[in-house]
Amino acid sequence: MTIHGRRSLMRGALASAALASLAPAARAQAEPWPSRPIRILVGFAPGGSSDVVARLLAQRIQPLLGQPVVVENRVGAGGLVAAEAVARGPADGYTWLLLPSGHASQAAMLKRMPFDPLDGLAFVGTLTAYPMFVAVAPESPIRTLRDLIERARAAPGKLSFTSVGVGTAHHLIGEWIAAETGTDLVHVPYKGSAAAFTDVAGGRVDVMIETATAALPYVRGGKLRAIAVTSDSGRSLVQGVQSAAETIPGLEYESWLGVAMAPGTPAPVLDRVAQAIRAVLAQPETMQRLEDLGGRASPSSPDAFRTRVQQDIARFRRVVATRNIPQE
Repeated sequence: MTIHGRRSLMRGALASAALASLAPAARAQAEPWPSRPIRILVGFAPGGSSDVVARLLAQRIQPLLGQPVVVENRVGAGGLVAAEAVARGPADGYTWLLLPSGHASQAAMLKRMPFDPLDGLAFVGTLTAYPMFVAVAPESPIRTLRDLIERARAAPGKLSFTSVGVGTAHHLIGEWIAAETGTDLVHVPYKGSAAAFTDVAGGRVDVMIETATAALPYVRGGKLRAIAVTSDSGRSLVQGVQSAAETIPGLEYESWLGVAMAPGTPAPVLDRVAQAIRAVLAQPETMQRLEDLGGRASPSSPDAFRTRVQQDIARFRRVVATRNIPQE
């Protein structure tokens, strides 16, 4: 064989090898999405509000995507275990994160997160939103948020409020109230809302700050009296309750749950899931179930969801700085 022939044969072999190496990638690009089951990672135990909403989404979105959608609980570090698994996972759209609003308060409280709280995720859209309640025992002399502020100013460091942990939205809402009103409220953290309710009802703590999902049963059952709600839309949940912004201008906040994926997930996949989520949230049965849980359907675009997270992180970081709260 001539030198020219050997070179031609070598070029042909190299070309064949290159085509062979590209074949899996080409097949992956040509493969329709989704072509296999999807997982939703939830960073909290089964039975909680995040888990319930994730399972509701999985059940109702599965027929729209034509593939099984299963929920997997990855508990730990206030949801960070599940979030990191998604953030560092493959960007193929087959692993979703049920992202809670606590993501924003964590970003404000932690000196360093295991991934960037904004660029480390691809935001798809919100599912539900629900306000926080500021509530007291039925027999408490505190009748309104204005009354709470005046009493706190008269007795600095004497009035206390609950949260479900240091650095949670519950905690930072209380600190936000104190920062905006120049008061000194004492933070009393708990491991759950049940224990916090027991101490507020027993008069050992003055004020309970809790999500609508957890507080509504107590309020509607007459076991707590709501003195403020942190969104104007939340006023419809309890007759006669005022919004916090009526007393403290600018104090407007809603907790939320949404869906995120790994950064770099293809835009067509994000858009398809966002559209499917909006279709699910438009179903009357879904809207009613979310209302039963104390929230409301809150569809959004990927860009709007990212903006919301960015704004929440910024406002909580201001609270942390203003109140000199030690970061962890």
